[in-house]
Amino acid sequence: MRKQEPRLQFTDEERSDPALKHSVKKAEKAAKKADAAQVKVPKKTVPVKERTVDPATGKASVRLRFEEVDKKKPPSKLTHAAKDAPVNAVVGAAHREVRESEQDNVGVEAAHKIEEAAETAGRIVQESYYAHKLRPYRKAAQAERRLEKANVDVLTKKAMQENPELYSNPVSRWQQKRAIKKQYAAAKRTGEAAASTVQNVQGTAKAAQKTAEGVEKVGSFVYRHRRGIGIALGFFVLLALMLNSLSSCSILFEGVLSGITSTTYPSEDADMLDAEAAYAAMEQDLQYGLDNYERLHPGYDEYHFDLDEIGHDPYVLISILTAYHGGPWTIEEVQGTLQMLFEKQYILTETVETETRYRTETMIGERPATDPYTGEYLYDEDGWLIWEEYEYEEEVPYTYYICTVELENFNLSHLPIYIMGQDQLEMYAAYISTYGNRPDLFPESQYPGVNMRGDYTDYDIPLEALEDEVFAAMIMEAEKYLGYPYVWGGSSPSTSFDCSGFVSWVINHSGWDVGRLGAQGLLNICTRVSSSNARPGDLIFFQGTYDTTGASHVGIYVGNGMMIHCGDPISYANINSSYWQSHFLAFGRLP
Repeated sequence: MRKQEPRLQFTDEERSDPALKHSVKKAEKAAKKADAAQVKVPKKTVPVKERTVDPATGKASVRLRFEEVDKKKPPSKLTHAAKDAPVNAVVGAAHREVRESEQDNVGVEAAHKIEEAAETAGRIVQESYYAHKLRPYRKAAQAERRLEKANVDVLTKKAMQENPELYSNPVSRWQQKRAIKKQYAAAKRTGEAAASTVQNVQGTAKAAQKTAEGVEKVGSFVYRHRRGIGIALGFFVLLALMLNSLSSCSILFEGVLSGITSTTYPSEDADMLDAEAAYAAMEQDLQYGLDNYERLHPGYDEYHFDLDEIGHDPYVLISILTAYHGGPWTIEEVQGTLQMLFEKQYILTETVETETRYRTETMIGERPATDPYTGEYLYDEDGWLIWEEYEYEEEVPYTYYICTVELENFNLSHLPIYIMGQDQLEMYAAYISTYGNRPDLFPESQYPGVNMRGDYTDYDIPLEALEDEVFAAMIMEAEKYLGYPYVWGGSSPSTSFDCSGFVSWVINHSGWDVGRLGAQGLLNICTRVSSSNARPGDLIFFQGTYDTTGASHVGIYVGNGMMIHCGDPISYANINSSYWQSHFLAFGRLP
């Protein structure tokens, strides 16, 4: 943040002096505005640990409370995606590798140019959000610059009043004012008080007298011919500005246009809307089948249902189709892809179990007939024993059929990493981060269900670890998003996150400015440390969690074998589990 200007003190005599009072008034007014602007600079929150004891159970717990203090530094530069700021999909190290090979491969070179153009457009959008965050700092800096100008002006007027002979022509006046500015800046850098600053600057005029006399003749010539020289200089400056502006605007326009073009859906609206309608129709058919499952699948004694919610985000679908097909497509060309995506997103499983159960049934048997009065057996006229039928109940075993129906919604936004190559994934990230530059196409979209937080594992970080202010700031930011879903390419709260997008967002809001890096990119900027030397705030990297070279997953180590990371959802996890140990790659310390 810009260093504060000295607040000059003036005497009543200086305030009433006709030659100085206007400049003095202007300097005092500028000082008041600068003080007011400083008040509006945001505060930062510092974690304060509180230990509480439940009187009922006697259980102690530690909670963080955050207090506001003056924030001297502006916020880190935001580099995030989606509505507020698109993703920078490719890290610097990856760019260098691509550049090494693009001379030998025209296809790689073309794809790399499109990718760089998309990043340029993304950074332009990012700057707009960053500018909004920096506004109070810029306002304060602007007020300090105006105060500096007012201070120099009043000091120059005072020097001119005391040494009028040094201001006989425009060149000497310019020379004197320049000398005063330099002395003023030197006094400010050494941290002198306002009164000392005034005294030192007032002495500058005398110190510059010899220089002024040396240029007085030149100044007189320039002054006598000021009109002609002014016209010539003005023409030269105008010509230079026009040529420079044309060149800069052309480059900027080409970069922005190329970036916007490379992140815009290239297919026709009718085809994209038809694809969304076709996918929605498949989902409706699935829902109908589940709603009427017992009628459509009779013959079972009992039905159990464990069903995920059916639904998808249309921007995810269109971005996948566009990246998967590498450009524009028609509805006819993507019918097979739609079916493939549907089958991978929705996994319907029917499991039938059988049990041997018993029920009471009425049976019919035969027995000898007896006289109801005497109880003696009855015989017919031929002497044969008479038999009679009777009913009785008996427990009979039977097979009981239980049908369990499960529907897993794998989440359409998780599929790209399983069906796409690296180039396609980069294209997908660019499309999804900008909504294909078509936010009007599906205005009802709620990409990608961030408001539906999932269940997550919480963890109480040891009190001593939170004594590190930087680590405490990281945790304060990271825990805001516990429960957010995993979304490939996501890198901001508006889109949710993937693993590297989450870590990039957290560290960019905790004092660093690294941009949007992938897992390997984050590893590249870190210094590797051993497991025995790892400390809270270090990053932890894993490999082989999906089919890619190098680091494939990253989290933030919080100590005691725990990390916070973007799994599904964002949660704490134990790194000593067999899964994470089998994929462990390295610990890394941020610069």
